[in-house]
Amino acid sequence: MSNLCFDAVPVSPNVWWVGARDWSVRNFHGYETNRGSSYNAFLVIDEKVTVIDAVKAPFVPEMLARIASVIDPAKVDYVISNHSEPDHSGGLPEIIAATNPEKVFASTAGTKTLAAYYGLENITTVKTGDSISLGAGSIAFVDTKMLHWPDSMVSFYDRDKVLFSQDAFGMHLAASPIWADECDTAVLDYEARKYFANILNLQADRVIGLLDSLPGLNLDIKIIAPDHGPLWRQDLEWILNLYRDAAEQKYRKHALVAFSTMWHSTEKLAFALAEGIRAAGVEVQLCDLEANDRSAVMTEVARSGLIAFGAPTMNNQMFPKMADVLNYIKGLRPKNKIGFAFGSYGWSGEGAKQIAAELEAMGAEQLEPLFQVKYMPSAEDLCKMTEIGKKLGAALIERCQ
Repeated sequence: MSNLCFDAVPVSPNVWWVGARDWSVRNFHGYETNRGSSYNAFLVIDEKVTVIDAVKAPFVPEMLARIASVIDPAKVDYVISNHSEPDHSGGLPEIIAATNPEKVFASTAGTKTLAAYYGLENITTVKTGDSISLGAGSIAFVDTKMLHWPDSMVSFYDRDKVLFSQDAFGMHLAASPIWADECDTAVLDYEARKYFANILNLQADRVIGLLDSLPGLNLDIKIIAPDHGPLWRQDLEWILNLYRDAAEQKYRKHALVAFSTMWHSTEKLAFALAEGIRAAGVEVQLCDLEANDRSAVMTEVARSGLIAFGAPTMNNQMFPKMADVLNYIKGLRPKNKIGFAFGSYGWSGEGAKQIAAELEAMGAEQLEPLFQVKYMPSAEDLCKMTEIGKKLGAALIERCQ
């Protein structure tokens, strides 16, 4: 039994939260987590005592202490792994060693990744349509392949009508309450959209498929319990609708102007462009890459119908931070964007051309040719940029109608 003083938190009559809050984490494989995160794990008390998901390895003592506040960990019968990534399952080997369960359940792909990552064997495979009886209640499984790993699945406990949704419907947010209805709605909206943009945007079509399939599963969900961020017990449609809105990626009357600059030349072009977009009646966000990391920029990309990127040329290449950001964004495959490339140079001028090529690779619609200046922009150059901004802003408004 653990001697740490961490208590489990009740979720429903027979389900307890036994996870951990990570207040200090600021990076999640390249995604800046300014508000920390949580690793949600759950304990189901039924005839078969069941643990659902685990925590990042350093937080295992905390998780075991929370379990021990309800029941002796040695009485755990089953363990379910919905997702084998180390933030969910890094502590799984220790949890299994401490509880010695009769069975460990995972998806077909999950059995392979649990073996590859942690050397875990003798995993019982489950798939969509399978269920296991816990006694008074049962748990049903639904494969959610590539949301966001091949092994991903969700689990539903019918006795308390709790959907353990793994990475779906979550966010990176460490908060004192475990319930979304006790958190600031503006924070929830931003962090959920940031999470979707940076983790799930690549799989947007699959998210829509999952949302479309939920009614047909007849699960009668009363609580959504993701593996990161707060849980949902009220207004479940709020988070479901947010995910659908993010996944549909419709043109939005919002613009992003992101730039790198060395001697303020590209910065001046960015400000002139943004002024034109604003004058056209479109809200615009400027992001200097010196002050905004790639995940913040991607969050703005996801909510923008117009995305403009500018950078100087250095060593015959676009500025390195811009290359990093565009490579990251391209991999997440944003849809329905008007794109624009601009920049400045002193000798060769490849930077804006390379940006334009990246926008083309993303499938962005480039309605105006790239614009770049040698050395510093003149007053005439800045006026041209403002006019381009007005044209692009008007085009976006038309797309949004």
